[in-house]
Amino acid sequence: MHRSITARLPLSRYRIDRDDTARLRPDLFAELAAEPSSRVLPVWRGEVLLTTAEHPALALLPADAVPTDVLRIYLGRTTEAEADLPAGAAIIAAVLDDAAGERMARDVTRWGNPRTLGHQLSDRDAGLAVEALAIANWHAGHAFSPRTGNATTPGRAGWVRVDVETGREMFPRTDAAIIVGVTDERDRLVLGSNAAWESNRFSLLAGFVEPGESLEAAVAREVAEESGLRVVDPVYVGSQPWPFPASLMLGFRATLDPAVTAELRPDGDEILDLRWFSRDELRSQLDTIVLPGRTSIARAIIEDWYGGPLEA
Repeated sequence: MHRSITARLPLSRYRIDRDDTARLRPDLFAELAAEPSSRVLPVWRGEVLLTTAEHPALALLPADAVPTDVLRIYLGRTTEAEADLPAGAAIIAAVLDDAAGERMARDVTRWGNPRTLGHQLSDRDAGLAVEALAIANWHAGHAFSPRTGNATTPGRAGWVRVDVETGREMFPRTDAAIIVGVTDERDRLVLGSNAAWESNRFSLLAGFVEPGESLEAAVAREVAEESGLRVVDPVYVGSQPWPFPASLMLGFRATLDPAVTAELRPDGDEILDLRWFSRDELRSQLDTIVLPGRTSIARAIIEDWYGGPLEA
């Protein structure tokens, strides 16, 4: 039986009460500005502001440190007291334009992406970072209604967009994607190299769930399309938000169909190379291949199969 790996996924951690009922209050941001413990998380160009501390941490600023005329999104309240904030402190994301972002921190190293540093953030900061980026990315792609073409404006504390002509509300959406560790009868793991990567980078097979498709069906289809392999018994092992720009990664393990001859056939378009790895083979090649980063669910599934951390 495959155990869940969700507890070990860097971007699945959180210590925030999203407090959704408060989003309905029309004067919410004014109310929060009056609370001394309220903090703002600046977001700029798909990155979040970091402190100057030795270890990565979010720069959570006083409410009056960020202009009020930018897109603001209520992220919720902290659930645990920490050295910098009490439990119950309200956190607001502020999505800055280029001018405001440059003024906020001219040192570009102060801006960071949880895609690469998420595993170094605390539970609270990891959850806040992905929440802020996911909703900010959604706003960036929905300035106009796909139904009417009319302009839209933020509503409900940043959690909807409202058609300015019809008043119709649009709610955020997340793109579901499966990622799967496929093993054979010898418990070897298949890894592939994507056409968009350097040739020595390998990861698990993955793809988006299509409309009208179950997760299990998506696992079987994507594996077959990318590798030519037929799998059975997909087992869910955990999920992780991946807001780069708007995905939720749903992790699976699956095994080869013993009734079908297994032959690796890269699709030649998305996947250029496929290889089977035993644990010994993977360990012996860590100096020649590049594995997924430590923030990714792919790395967690690989290390779960391997039986521990891989030093690469």
